[in-house]
Amino acid sequence: MIYLLEDDDSIRKLVIYTLESQGYQAEGFSRPSAFWRAMEVAAPELVLLDIMLPEEDGLSILRRLRASGSSKNIPVIMLTAKNSEYDRVIGLDNGADDFISKPFGMMELVARVRAVLRRIQPAAETVADFTIGELYVCPSKHIVTASGTEVSLTHKEFELLCLLLDNRGRVLTRDVIMDKIWDSDFDRENRTVDVHVRTLRSKLGDAGSCIETVRGMGYKIGDNK
Repeated sequence: MIYLLEDDDSIRKLVIYTLESQGYQAEGFSRPSAFWRAMEVAAPELVLLDIMLPEEDGLSILRRLRASGSSKNIPVIMLTAKNSEYDRVIGLDNGADDFISKPFGMMELVARVRAVLRRIQPAAETVADFTIGELYVCPSKHIVTASGTEVSLTHKEFELLCLLLDNRGRVLTRDVIMDKIWDSDFDRENRTVDVHVRTLRSKLGDAGSCIETVRGMGYKIGDNK
């Protein structure tokens, strides 16, 4: 099930029709209050979330989703008329998985949805656990602890950490990371990777020092940690 929170009736109806025509189950909501009531009944596989909404703005809703244990790992694609780097960085800082700027084509939307849903699986299929100093990661159970304390990560932050761990000792360029975790056509001029690395390090505390910046190249987790 995909939930769409969009107050524009015409956009909401068109998106729901398009998703259902592509074989997805989808439900639309015009107001956050209705969306939250539905969340109490059943959690979706993915949320399409407008930023400019009545009652509560989309970024506030995103923060609430990420703060809750039951919804923190649900992928969220933001639908926004705003297209500045600042707005994207704020959304990424709060855990958005992707952005689609209005006006957008329906087939582009479907492609983004498919890509995000497809990316949910690889990390879960990884079976090896990792222990590096004070950092412990169990990919199969989506558990991360730092200095013995469980750490709550967004889906993208978790994917990024697992990618670096799977390639321990290798430098991954920003382009490689973008290709592995985001769509190849995602805006490469913004600071998507850098923002996620920064927030990941912050959440991991002292254990975050295992993520090294290789100047002019990218990031790695050293094999000597």
